Amino acid sequence: MTARLHICTTCKAGLPVIEGEACTGARLYAAIAALPAPQGVQVLPIECLSACNSGAAVCLSKAGAWGYVYGRMTEDNAADILAGAEAYAKTTDGLVPWRDRPTIFRKQSLARIPPLEA
Repeated sequence: MTARLHICTTCKAGLPVIEGEACTGARLYAAIAALPAPQGVQVLPIECLSACNSGAAVCLSKAGAWGYVYGRMTEDNAADILAGAEAYAKTTDGLVPWRDRPTIFRKQSLARIPPLEA
């Protein structure tokens, strides 16, 4: 089952954006897209996750599983985000054991979303 990792490409993370420069979310997406995606993870840009006060934000989801929104991410977190996405993709229910989550996922979770019922 494929997990989806959405990255908000419009997140400014509360910072001003100088004309002609990429915002925090766009830089985060570029950093993640430059790395190989783990097996079972589809990396997708999205224009807004409505986590503007806690951006840059990413979201993990897959059918029948708990979903998550994480915030306060930067391009320096790209490898950890992909490691967390890989652990998430390997679950059937979206519940990664606490000790198996990257530290940024333990400390920067904004929301846990219940799975949709079939």
